[in-house]
Amino acid sequence: MKKKISVLILIFGIVLTIRLFCGVYEHDEFAETNFFIKHRPTWKWRFYSPIGMSDMKIEELSKERQIEQQYFNEFITDQGLSR
Repeated sequence: MKKKISVLILIFGIVLTIRLFCGVYEHDEFAETNFFIKHRPTWKWRFYSPIGMSDMKIEELSKERQIEQQYFNEFITDQGLSR
């Protein structure tokens, strides 16, 4: 019984770690989905750029889309992943 509980706790820990430190992003130019490792833990799993390759400014977006673009910039663009 203790062995089953230990295995379940181990599996839960692994899944939680993957969820916090890994993610998927959609490339802003080619629309490809890529797996990546995050530089800090966050619950967010999927990242995309609302601006994409357009000439739009972040100030022109809605509040929700601005937040999404800031996440994309922090985790993808600033880390050199979407080049």
